[in-house]
Amino acid sequence: MSEVQQRKKIILSGIQPTGTFTLGNYIGALSNWVKLQEEYHSAYMIADLHALTVKQDPIKLRQQILSAFAVVLACGVDPEKSLVFMQSHIHQHAELNWVLACHTQFGELSRMTQFKDKSAKNADNVNAGLFTYPSLMAADILLYQADLVPVGADQKQHIEITRDIATRFNHLYGNTFTIPEPYIPKIGARIMSLAEPTKKMSKSDENTNAFVTILDKPETIVKKFKRAVTDSDMKVCYAEGKDGINNLISIYSTATGFSYEQIEKEFEGKGYGDFKKAVGEAVVELLRPVRENYERLIADKAYLEQCYQAGAEKAANLAQCTLKKVYKKVGLVMK
Repeated sequence: MSEVQQRKKIILSGIQPTGTFTLGNYIGALSNWVKLQEEYHSAYMIADLHALTVKQDPIKLRQQILSAFAVVLACGVDPEKSLVFMQSHIHQHAELNWVLACHTQFGELSRMTQFKDKSAKNADNVNAGLFTYPSLMAADILLYQADLVPVGADQKQHIEITRDIATRFNHLYGNTFTIPEPYIPKIGARIMSLAEPTKKMSKSDENTNAFVTILDKPETIVKKFKRAVTDSDMKVCYAEGKDGINNLISIYSTATGFSYEQIEKEFEGKGYGDFKKAVGEAVVELLRPVRENYERLIADKAYLEQCYQAGAEKAANLAQCTLKKVYKKVGLVMK
């Protein structure tokens, strides 16, 4: 490893395989993963263990995990440049989770807003895994001695508790974990729902017209944008109170590279119908290479297996180094 490579920081991120990833996931996370792999030692995981906090159909979940892995590669994450793996393939995640859970206070976990939100949505399944979710997330991060973790507004608490757990452990047992810093991406588009533009686009939305998935067919994408909620003003401009149009301008800007001023000039004197059709077509072209790559990859199960097996082997070696150190620190007898 060269001196330049040694100076690279480690960045880690994960995504749950629950449903097909949306345009928002692509713009807000996956497209950034591709850029980050050029600047950092990057580790990206399919967070399949986290998906178990909600009841899953086993057959469907297995398909979604493989599909999610293929989508990550289709977006441009290169297994030669990045460490790409499935969380459940690395048993050290669950093992470190237990040690960290024993160093996490009940009160800390009870204050997590995501636990409260998910409990309200899944009142019939408020399980222990949902409650201890943050200690598993801490294990995910700390196993690989990550310097940086990309976070959105809804994940900041998890980075804070991870830092608290790591700091507490280091204080008790000596320097063991790198204290991770949140990585705040450069300001980019926050993609909102096409049906309720004051809400973030979500793959779990019951209204399928509210979101566009990475794998939607071109005609489906155009149709969804044609149905997007706007306002009665009919002027294509970015302004307060025009949530629907602001969202579409943001998406169009991201897909084409045009500035808001250029977009307003392009559609001056034109109606919302023309604009919505143009946004849909621009998104089709943005996602076309991803969709084509995905179709090729998902048909090549042998290649996918080769990639996730190689990723698992590399990840396990790194994870075991950290776990061995932790076990020795807490006083377990090593075999």
